[in-house]
Amino acid sequence: MYFKYPGVFYFLIVLVIPLIIHLFNLQNFKRVAFTNVQFLKRVKLESRKSSKIKKLIILTLRLISFLALLFTFSQPYYSDKKINENTHNFIYLDNSMSLNTNDENGNKLNIAVQEIIQFAPKKATYSLLTNDEFLSNISKEEMNIYLKNINFSTKKTYFGDKIRTLESKIFNKTNNSSKIILISDFQQFSKKNNYKFTNVNIPFYVIKPDLKKKNNISVDSVFIKTNDRKGNSISVVIKNQGKEKKDIPIALYSDTNLLNKQSFSIKKDRTKTIEFPITNLEKLKGKIEITYNDVFLFDNIFYFTLDTPKKTSVLTIGQKSTFLSRIFTKDDFLLTSTSADQINYNLIPSQQLIILNQLQNISDILNNSLQQFIKGGGHLLIIPDKNIKISSYNSFLKTFNKGFIRKNNSDTLKITDINFEHPIFNNVFSKKVTNFQYPYVSQFYNHNFSGPTILSFQNKSSFLKEINNSFSKIYFFSSSLDKKSTNFFNSPLIVPILFNIAKQSLEIDKPYYILQEENIIEINKKINKNQLIKISNSKNSFIPQQKTSSNKISLFTNREPIEKGFYTISLEKDTLKTIAFNISPKESLLSFQNLNNIQNKNILAYNSIKELFTEINEKNKVQWLWRLFLAIAIVSLLLEILILKFFKT
Repeated sequence: MYFKYPGVFYFLIVLVIPLIIHLFNLQNFKRVAFTNVQFLKRVKLESRKSSKIKKLIILTLRLISFLALLFTFSQPYYSDKKINENTHNFIYLDNSMSLNTNDENGNKLNIAVQEIIQFAPKKATYSLLTNDEFLSNISKEEMNIYLKNINFSTKKTYFGDKIRTLESKIFNKTNNSSKIILISDFQQFSKKNNYKFTNVNIPFYVIKPDLKKKNNISVDSVFIKTNDRKGNSISVVIKNQGKEKKDIPIALYSDTNLLNKQSFSIKKDRTKTIEFPITNLEKLKGKIEITYNDVFLFDNIFYFTLDTPKKTSVLTIGQKSTFLSRIFTKDDFLLTSTSADQINYNLIPSQQLIILNQLQNISDILNNSLQQFIKGGGHLLIIPDKNIKISSYNSFLKTFNKGFIRKNNSDTLKITDINFEHPIFNNVFSKKVTNFQYPYVSQFYNHNFSGPTILSFQNKSSFLKEINNSFSKIYFFSSSLDKKSTNFFNSPLIVPILFNIAKQSLEIDKPYYILQEENIIEINKKINKNQLIKISNSKNSFIPQQKTSSNKISLFTNREPIEKGFYTISLEKDTLKTIAFNISPKESLLSFQNLNNIQNKNILAYNSIKELFTEINEKNKVQWLWRLFLAIAIVSLLLEILILKFFKT
């Protein structure tokens, strides 16, 4: 029981006055009676006893009346909180894309918003935490205004982080009537988000909107099947969660123009790849759209881009070689050949691949230029001469600290093993080859380079090695490719190997990027350090973090952008590139935490926001008791009057 005006009880001291008067009247006086009035004495004694009882009853009634009046004026009440205590509610409202789902009752986030507006106590203050921002110490009206305009967020949310944020905020409140309320679907898209609630030491009210639909189909990813864009296809990976689905329409758009439309069926809880053939399509602002009404609609549309295919710039330094010119044709490559003594060093930064073709020696100036080239992201292929100066090669290679060339051997060995898993052999073999005509070498260099082996000899030593380094790729042939050292140039392997080394040196633009993830966007352009690149769409724009090198710009995005779709990368008024962003496919997962398994007495789970706030409002409802005490005072006074009138002594 609480009191609105507890100061009234200071008047309890007044109760001492009638008690003192009563005690004074109880003093005994000794009297001597005459013998002839003995009978009268007995009658008077009985009357005096009756009078004492009457006075005691009246005193008690008066004390009760006065005490009841004091209680009346102090205004006592029953409630879960004091009437002069301000209730503060900390609310976390999950506005992630996984709440953007519909059932027969409507959108889950919109339902949550309406229930908060309707049932949250009006007289309380609030702190509202969403995936986008934190609003502290606001009124119910201010919170309602924000909630009416709330949008879905693409930002990643981890329950543990939100709980720790709310715990730190409530500890700054001395008010013990503060409450923490979590409203989320508790989607489990990672181990980090599978929060156990074991370390929660203060009460939490947890509400999980019920999701009745358990079926969803989504576009998981898009990729180009080959590096060569002529006559290949766009592969679309579809993910199905739930029951089997049949005859689902899917369409490919270039901007707003329909290019291709087909239908597909997909089995229960499976993925499926759908091919859209494209021919001589140089540039594309692509959109994949599935027409299907399921749990999530945002994942039925997927954006991607294709840019005009670029030719790979290849520079060969050293001896002239006809087989290299036959492989690196004008249709796909920009080939430049030069001897060691006629190098135009200004060309080096603009190349994607440099081939050291049977150089006997790497000069100091070439050494420095190659190191800068590799650190800038350029790729290098080393085909040594049969008589190299090992010290000059090792002087160059020691920078990367990945091994060195040991010595020259004249043994004859066969090239027998192929690393089919290496990216060099993507789309080269339809199946693993085990019985082909083995090429051989009669002279090779021993080395201890670290990295994956692409081709190896019968003794398991490497013939073609990829040398690991943090900047780019370096490939090393253990042997010269002249006729006296090997017949490998006659092998069917040489064309796809050298072709793919060159093609993979040109970084193909990613067809899309994921919102709220660490993205690196490469642009092959040289700019001044004081120039800034902007990324924008029709609604928003931002300046990303950027890093410039000799021949390219690296852009880094994380928190921006926040909306999926197409974006333009521009430098001042020039458009450099168009890119696409999509929501993470993890937001489409139908995997949610079971709140019934929480083993923590501080976690109180509710089925709905309405249920929680109805209970809170009921507990906080004030039940006034002053009328009861007023009635007691009146009854006491009436009893006193009746006793004084009818009880004679």
